[in-house]
Amino acid sequence: MLLNMENISKSYGPVRANTDINFTLGKGEIHALVGENGAGKTTLMRILYGMEKPTSGTVLVNGKPQSFATPADAISSGIGMVHQHFMLFPSFTVAENIVIGQEPGKWSGFDRKAAAAAVEKLSKQYGMPVDPHKKVETCSLGVQQRVEILKVLYQGADIIILDEPTGVLTPLEVKELLVSIKRLASQGKSFIIISHKLQEIMEVADRITVLRDGRVTGVVDAKNTDIEQISRLMVGRDLVQMERSAPKLGAPVLEVRALSVPGDRGKPLVDDASFKVHAGEIVGVAGISGNGQSELIGAIAGLQEASSGQVMLAGQDVTGAPVRNIRELGLAHIPEDRYQWGAAKDATVVENGLMGHARQQQRSGIMRGRSIRKMVEGWVKRFEVKTGSLDTKVQFLSGGNLQKLIAARELAQGTPFLIAAEPTRGVDVGAMEMIHGELLKRRDEQGAILLVSSELTEILKLSDRILVMNEGRIVGELAADEATEEQISLLMAGGKRH
Repeated sequence: MLLNMENISKSYGPVRANTDINFTLGKGEIHALVGENGAGKTTLMRILYGMEKPTSGTVLVNGKPQSFATPADAISSGIGMVHQHFMLFPSFTVAENIVIGQEPGKWSGFDRKAAAAAVEKLSKQYGMPVDPHKKVETCSLGVQQRVEILKVLYQGADIIILDEPTGVLTPLEVKELLVSIKRLASQGKSFIIISHKLQEIMEVADRITVLRDGRVTGVVDAKNTDIEQISRLMVGRDLVQMERSAPKLGAPVLEVRALSVPGDRGKPLVDDASFKVHAGEIVGVAGISGNGQSELIGAIAGLQEASSGQVMLAGQDVTGAPVRNIRELGLAHIPEDRYQWGAAKDATVVENGLMGHARQQQRSGIMRGRSIRKMVEGWVKRFEVKTGSLDTKVQFLSGGNLQKLIAARELAQGTPFLIAAEPTRGVDVGAMEMIHGELLKRRDEQGAILLVSSELTEILKLSDRILVMNEGRIVGELAADEATEEQISLLMAGGKRH
């Protein structure tokens, strides 16, 4: 075996993140690592990449014991990692990002021409085309993912760890990435993929290791298993298949009228958008990332200024109103970026539970500390948020557990209107089932929900109507029971509905 991780355990005080884990990887193998949020996947890979030291256990590369104190040690042993959030410099070119740390002509002066030539050769060798002269900030997310992989290949990696590699990619970019991974594996590169997207795992993986509560619950060959078995190993039970009943529409809760949001270069980011969301329905918004969905959400929630048009909430014009006023009128918001808009990383679990709704928890200007803690504790239990205590800073939660906390906080408000933007990003199948169930329950209780998601399966599963955005415009509206993934993908790409 190329890699052996033997009896790996990792403790943080009394908390056990990994317990006696054995994990192997062969040359040219694609090995997936899956599990619930907080199951210990990322901790195990941080140990392999030199970001953490194991409490006990051994790592062997090519049969030789290794002890990695830093990522540089791991890189020197042929291990590279592409993180969930890209580690690129936006103002640098593709070539500059790939060769950084190992620049040609480093001591005599950076040789940009040699760097571009090296990157061009590398991209042709591995069939991953990039423009070495293009600035990363102008590249699509799919190309940025490619740059990250080329960077670790340039560093000489034979083992490549991918952490949630398709989380921000379009369906077409996902397909291209999976093809690239298979091609690289056929050329002798080995992959460890951490992912919650089991369908993609089944398409690309040779073997799958499942973790639950820091322990291995199964190692299976992908060709001899199915998604249902993997899900059972992950959550310890069968998942419930949800059925969506016909909507019982009430009055319009949100009305967007000819809304436009300006862009930096004259072209609007949202262009003349008009639609309604009624009580008792979920309206899905589908679109390739960067086509105006974020700006549309921002303008509705009061986070972004509109150049024209109106936003009406519960019959009142809230266009350009302060966020607090819009919140108090009845808006809750699961934001698409949990770190930028949804949480304060240095604040505790209970403090984050108050955010956006603190005024509702006051009596005569005084916070009701005991009842607040009881309320947040209820959310933590109900949504199975794994945390040491309510006083833990949320920076120490896994991304999926923070997502569950934010979803619990916003759903618990019982507001007339909810924006759910990427509500299940980075969560496991069990948490996804729970959040989907809560969204449908809220809708059946006559809540109005605007669902924005890059996951077409999520849009199709939950929505009663689907709006499709392309280049800032709403280019199509489809009834969910008539829509297909192919129709939506065509509209997302700028095609016309037949």
